[in-house]
Formats: sequence, structure tokens, C-alpha cells
Amino acid sequence: MKKYALFPGCSLEKMAASYYRSSVETTKKFGVELQELEDWNCCGATTYSYIDELLANTLVARNLALAEKEGLDFVAPCSACYKNAYFTNKYIKEDPDLWEHINYALEQDDLQFHGSIEVYHIIDIFAKEIGPEEIKAKVTNPLNGLKVAPYYGCQIVRPRKNGEEFENPQFFEEIIDAMGAEPVDFAERLRCCGASLIMTNRQAALEMVRVLLNNALNSGADVIATACPLCQVNLECYQTAVNEEFGTDFKMPVLYFTQIMGLALGLPRKQLGIGSELVSAAPIFSQVMVKEGK
Repeated sequence: MKKYALFPGCSLEKMAASYYRSSVETTKKFGVELQELEDWNCCGATTYSYIDELLANTLVARNLALAEKEGLDFVAPCSACYKNAYFTNKYIKEDPDLWEHINYALEQDDLQFHGSIEVYHIIDIFAKEIGPEEIKAKVTNPLNGLKVAPYYGCQIVRPRKNGEEFENPQFFEEIIDAMGAEPVDFAERLRCCGASLIMTNRQAALEMVRVLLNNALNSGADVIATACPLCQVNLECYQTAVNEEFGTDFKMPVLYFTQIMGLALGLPRKQLGIGSELVSAAPIFSQVMVKEGK
């Protein structure tokens, strides 16, 4: 069984617990074990690097060193956590001076980082390590007729990797197709959800969410699939606020892609954390016949 160090970050154990549960349960179906990283710390989210770049990289490097100590590659379901970890791993390997400064700081925690591990987003595990063909082979409940809007967000494709298409990626669509569902033509799929802008410019943030929801609706989607806790919160939790602000009537279900995959794999809804949404996902089950396993 392939094993990875799972970095839950500050969201997955509370606000995005369903993402945590569905990630662990779905990867298990493919012989992949996600072992939570012990004694992890916050990655600094999206703001810390603007305060002190060296300390921000050191904060992230501590988590990488913990994973490396276990001999495991690093996996983050949160897109912001993934981006921070990916770039810190890259910068350390490219900058000997940064490497030296960070390891000097890590000595205080009896840690050293040698740069021997890789950093993945959880969607990378499905798209590249497992692959669409193996996903399709494991599907017991193909989601025929379900139209899914694949929402990448702005951070998953931000790290430019050799050979990876970043302007028109298709790996999310390929995963959805492997589930038996139909990925819709979602033009705004790489557009930012507004992130934490809701705290400083509510009007602008709500407008960004409105544009995304409207595009998904006009694309014929039954559900939006997300791969980031903050994207999920903005697109689901602020629908009421968007409706009040703009006179709209959005009732678009927003689920993590791992929850939708779990349905295709025959996992019980409760096991996937489905049923705790603010915008009910019940309409999905009128679109497809979902047979749940145990």
C-alpha cells in the first residue's frame, strides 16, 4: 500500500471535516494510505509570506521536515497549503542560502530538511498517481447523467510544472469523466473565488462568487466540485448573501470532488460527510441512482 504524509492544515479537522473523511476513504479504495502528519503546524495560509518571507518558508519547511523524517511524500488537500508547501520545497532546493537559514532554524526543533520528498495536492494523487483508467475500473456506481462543474480555483495550477497544461488543464475533467459523470464546460473554473477578500471588501468578494455561481448554472451543472476548503466555503456559505445582494436565487450544491468520487465508488453518504451542507445536495440524488455500499 502506497503511503503519504497527510497535511490537514487548519481547515480539514473542523470546517472541512467532510473533505478530510472523503479523502481518506476514497484513497483507501485504491490502496493508498494517508497518514496524518504528527505535530504539524499552520502553513501560514495566504498572508504570512507578505509579512516575513524567510519565516514563512521556515514555518512550511518544518512540516516538510516532519514528513521527510517519516520517509513519506507530502500531500495537502487544501490548495493554499499545497501551494505554500510546493513553493517552499522548490525554493529550498534552488537556493542554498535559504536552505542554510531554514535548517539553522529547524535545529531548534531537532529537525533538518534535506529536500528528498515531493509535494502533492490530493487531486494529483487521483489524476496522476492513480489515473483515470484505474478510477474508472473501481467505479461501482457510475454517476450517469450527473453534470459536474469542475472548479480548480486559482492555486492548484499556480505552480508551473514541466509538461503540465496550466491555461487549459483537463485533469479535473478526466477524473469526473472516470466517475461516469459529465464535466460541463465551466469557463470560470480557474478564476479566484475571492478567498479572504470577504473580510476586507465584501461587495467585491460577493460579486466574484456571483460570477462563478452564475457561470456554473448557465453551464447546466447540477453540482460544483471543489478541491479547496476556502473555495467550498465561499461558493456554498455565501450563496444566501449573494442572493440578498444581487436578487438572485442560487441553490447550487457545492461538494468536494472526493465526496462525489466516493458516491461513484459506492461509499455511504454519511461516511463521506454528505448531508451536512448548507445548500442541500439532495437534488443530486434525484439526478442519479446512488447505490451505497457499506
